[in-house]
Amino acid sequence: MALTFDELQSITDDYFMADDRQAIDIYFSKSFIVDRWMNKKKALWDRPNGGKRIMIPLVYDIAEGGSFGRNSTLSSDDKEIINAAYFLWKHYYGNATLFLTDELEATGEHSEVSLVTSKLNAGQNKITKDISSAIYGSASDTAEGLTGFLSLFNTTGTTKYGNIAEDDLVATDGTKPWKANLTTTDEAIGLSVLRTMASTAKVDEGVGTKPNIGVMPETLLNVIKGILQAQQRFTQDSDTVKAGYTNLVFEEMILAADDYCPSGYAMLFNERFIGFAVHAAGFFKNNPWADLMVAGKAARSMKIMWHGNLVCNNRKAHIAHSSLS
Repeated sequence: MALTFDELQSITDDYFMADDRQAIDIYFSKSFIVDRWMNKKKALWDRPNGGKRIMIPLVYDIAEGGSFGRNSTLSSDDKEIINAAYFLWKHYYGNATLFLTDELEATGEHSEVSLVTSKLNAGQNKITKDISSAIYGSASDTAEGLTGFLSLFNTTGTTKYGNIAEDDLVATDGTKPWKANLTTTDEAIGLSVLRTMASTAKVDEGVGTKPNIGVMPETLLNVIKGILQAQQRFTQDSDTVKAGYTNLVFEEMILAADDYCPSGYAMLFNERFIGFAVHAAGFFKNNPWADLMVAGKAARSMKIMWHGNLVCNNRKAHIAHSSLS
């Protein structure tokens, strides 16, 4: 006998609430970045409630100021230091469809519940994999997919990222803060390579001005791990280990393996200047079950919805290196 809509919704609600909401962890089980930035919220995190675009304020210069004496004239000039990047909303969904024929074949309450939860689990895994993969994509501002890391590191000066091209943002010293940091030299990964990358992405003096995390394929991370173990300098971040991700700590920077990171790449990020903006009504939201009979199918379906984008407010604070071995 087919489940009623109330029974379907009850099973769905129980699935997501059971075992201290353990099912929610599936969304963060595929990618180190997704877990750290969307689950643990270690990076930029914003929950806008609407708008055609996501506005991210940024600062790319410093204001007037300095020392002065009794007869000094203090400048009251205001530098145009504030601008904003604009990111479009990107949308993802996971689908769970329950066909009437499958429902009729399920005998007993346990079989019915197992059937529904298996469909929900499949929908969760689909949206999780799609987002985890898209993070590393090269989708442009106006494309459907996330404005991913390969877009962040796109060195084509006329290509806009966050609706800003490289030449649109020029500091008073003539530098271009919105210029992408990408090294393409074909070389072996090592500690000196990581140090150079971190120094290149330094944005200011003092604490918190260099990248504090990095991602790479496990093959490259194993090279770094071997070097540090040989020097007896190998340590790990305990929270990252608890989450199940292979990692190590090098000069206060957490380096982790991410299965979705492109081959040959190492990417370093300063979490003060990058993260996610997710719509207030779109953080893995469960839409109610709907009857598909109107579409000519003897089935019912629900959708898991996500609306947001990767966002950045200081492009030069991050760096990537391709062609590493």
